[in-house]
Amino acid sequence: MTKLRILVVEDSLTIRRRFCEILAADPEIEVVAEAEDGKRAIELCEALRPDVVTLDMVMPVMSGLAATEYIMAYMPTPILIVSASTNRGELFQTYDALAAGAIDVLEKPTLSDVDTAWERRFVAAVKLVARIKVITHPRARLAGTERGAAALRQESAAPAVKHARHEQGPVYRVVALGASTGGPAAIVKVLRALPRNLPVPVLFVLHIDEPFGTVFAEWLDNQTPHRVAYARDRESLDSLPGQVVMAPPGRHLTVEHGRLRLSSDPPRHSCRPSVDVMFESLAADRGAEVLACLLTGMGRDGAAGLLAIRRTGGFTIAQDESTSIIYGMPREAALLGAAQLVLPLDQIGTQIMQRLAVGDARTI
Repeated sequence: MTKLRILVVEDSLTIRRRFCEILAADPEIEVVAEAEDGKRAIELCEALRPDVVTLDMVMPVMSGLAATEYIMAYMPTPILIVSASTNRGELFQTYDALAAGAIDVLEKPTLSDVDTAWERRFVAAVKLVARIKVITHPRARLAGTERGAAALRQESAAPAVKHARHEQGPVYRVVALGASTGGPAAIVKVLRALPRNLPVPVLFVLHIDEPFGTVFAEWLDNQTPHRVAYARDRESLDSLPGQVVMAPPGRHLTVEHGRLRLSSDPPRHSCRPSVDVMFESLAADRGAEVLACLLTGMGRDGAAGLLAIRRTGGFTIAQDESTSIIYGMPREAALLGAAQLVLPLDQIGTQIMQRLAVGDARTI
């Protein structure tokens, strides 16, 4: 049996050795090398071509973010971030790394907190990440100059929505998006393709574990021209045109009688927030006024909800397999017949914009 070849990158020698011991104890895994900083990680990744890199964020010489950008630009390799979530700056670096192509994130415990349950989660996460086919992300090639950084910020800059005054069509009053693994990069791509003057609110559910989700809305707000914030209970949906409203970590987001509602109801598909919960509430409350899209992610959350939206007359889109980090949730939607369109990621924002522009401008 061919073993998974793992490169462990962590600046603390004690923690790094513990991670290596945990991984080496699994008969399906071989630790091929270990590194103490991002520069050495790049050198070893290029020389050894491991199946997975486990990567800390805050390290000397070169950060985990810089290493992620370089690796994903020049030698794409599945990366599992294993990092602390103790401060805003480190959380922002984690989100940046996920947007740059890292697959998933696992909270790094203190040595005293490394128990059997965490060890199992660690090994399972490594094996999961190893199964994912990664693609080249050109961020590092652009980020070397100020002009390149500016180009990244302006990526897929969208023109203003031009409403068709003579063509009649459906009138959509809310956009709903759902994502899981691979979601941070996907949502940035979609939102950057939408204009600042978007005439409707965007509701968004992302599966991200709670300490890492605490400031994600703030990070996303800095990545796109749109105002992004966590939902507030009982806020009127009609008062939020042009805003992106996210489900807070650990809370379901629904719409009831035109108002946002937050709840701690039981998880759906082991997820809270759940995309299905949000989509189904929108189907019941807004019906044909909903334009919904299901993005990359593991499992099947969102597929049934997308179908409910389609059945009530809304318009539905799913991300395609070639551009999904994990073609799980969108695949389930496609199999159910829930998606009217299955599109590559770089076409989804444009399609949303075009759909919003169909209809009489006075009614949007």
